Amino acid sequence: MKITIVGAGAVGATTADNLVRRNIAGEIILLDIKEGVAEGKAQDMMQTAALLGFDSKVKGVTNDYLSTAGSSVAVITSGIPRKPGMTREELIGTNAGIVKSVVENLVKHSPDIIILIVSNPMDTMTYLTLKSSGLPKNRVIGMGGALDSARFKYQISQKLNASANDLNAIVIGGHGDTTMIPLIEHATWNSIPVNKFLNEEEKNEIIHKTMVGGATLTALIGTSAWYAPGAAAAAMVESIVCNQNRLFTASVLLEGEFNEQDITMGVPVIINNKGWDRIVPLELSDDEQASFSKSAEAVRKMNQVLLDSNLL
Repeated sequence: MKITIVGAGAVGATTADNLVRRNIAGEIILLDIKEGVAEGKAQDMMQTAALLGFDSKVKGVTNDYLSTAGSSVAVITSGIPRKPGMTREELIGTNAGIVKSVVENLVKHSPDIIILIVSNPMDTMTYLTLKSSGLPKNRVIGMGGALDSARFKYQISQKLNASANDLNAIVIGGHGDTTMIPLIEHATWNSIPVNKFLNEEEKNEIIHKTMVGGATLTALIGTSAWYAPGAAAAAMVESIVCNQNRLFTASVLLEGEFNEQDITMGVPVIINNKGWDRIVPLELSDDEQASFSKSAEAVRKMNQVLLDSNLL
């Protein structure tokens, strides 16, 4: 079993580190465009094998897609963050060009690959990958909802002084500060609705802190987060490789589900060796459905940039 991670930055390297510790793949390819970065990080990871007890091999390469041939799964983390003064259109245009090239090279050498998108803007990059790759819809997945849901559980656990492992809580919609929808009314603490323990002010605080979770970390550390994104990506890859049938929120193609068509957004799905297997139905209130529709409108505006820029 071979897994490829494109982008050896903080998120990509953390994803690789999480995966190698799980010992679920014979080989992990870490690929980057900058000479020596992937090679150095791969060697550093391999030097922990005797200490951590894994047998997986990590190989770092510089822009060598031939080394990725035969990969079962690829995680794409490459792209640039939005810089001061950069417009949304400029960010999408730049990252779309990068992601499109990466996808083309991956599919060329691994036609049966499942692709997990981490690059931002994540929902739009997932849509681009689906439309440009020719892959079946179930083999293109956006990671964002899994990360947002983990952050949601963290905020609830802090408020309840509970273990995050005892919580079930999901975030649907677009992967963005204004487009994600933390479903507080559906959240449970070992099957008990968290509503029984929280007042309206506390619930609103949890929702707000979840929605600005990424921005909060950027303000604190001066760059985007990497531990939780890397862990989220690795957990989804493990569910694919080990056929675990775990339920994650992920950005996948909607074809009438949640009253939306021809868009990739975060909804609950089962992840297994098919990629995403099926969308899990979820009964939304009128307000939640309205929020989902509003989120879809915002994601479509982002997707329109691809069309306007002749990237699709």
